[in-house]
Amino acid sequence: MNSKKNLVFLGMMGSGKSSIGYLVSKKLHLRFIDIDNLIEEKTGLSIFRLFKEKGEVYFRSLEEKITLKVLKKSNEIISLGGGGFINDKIRKKILINHYSFWLDWDESILLKRIKNSKKRPLAFKSTDQEIKKMIKKRSKIYSTAQFKINCNKLTKAEIVNKIIKLYELN
Repeated sequence: MNSKKNLVFLGMMGSGKSSIGYLVSKKLHLRFIDIDNLIEEKTGLSIFRLFKEKGEVYFRSLEEKITLKVLKKSNEIISLGGGGFINDKIRKKILINHYSFWLDWDESILLKRIKNSKKRPLAFKSTDQEIKKMIKKRSKIYSTAQFKINCNKLTKAEIVNKIIKLYELN
């Protein structure tokens, strides 16, 4: 495939955007960029500490600035943070210029993966109902992605192969 479009992975926290993105990048021999890791590198703080010390508004502003800059690159694999695609500017840029892949999982699987995780500031100390509400709200927005990958019954390798097949067809 000669496309210069980036492949952008989106979905809830705990959906595997980073691990799947990395595996796809290795198979396609493309550079992998994890937005959350980039934010942590640039600030010297974990996402959890950033939220705690600077607040969500500060984090989202930084996330937007860094993501929009990364999206100017081409032919790369990009893993967004769970809330990145919720941002209108980021979402519009991705939908117009890039391939977007939503890694979709059943609510029960996501709940087990993210509940009480200190790596996930919006889910830490949240009730099951609060997390389910966030999943439902975000899923409506994630559903605008170009490709939806239902990951529930697939292995990592199967998810990666499905993404590569879709990419090669486009």
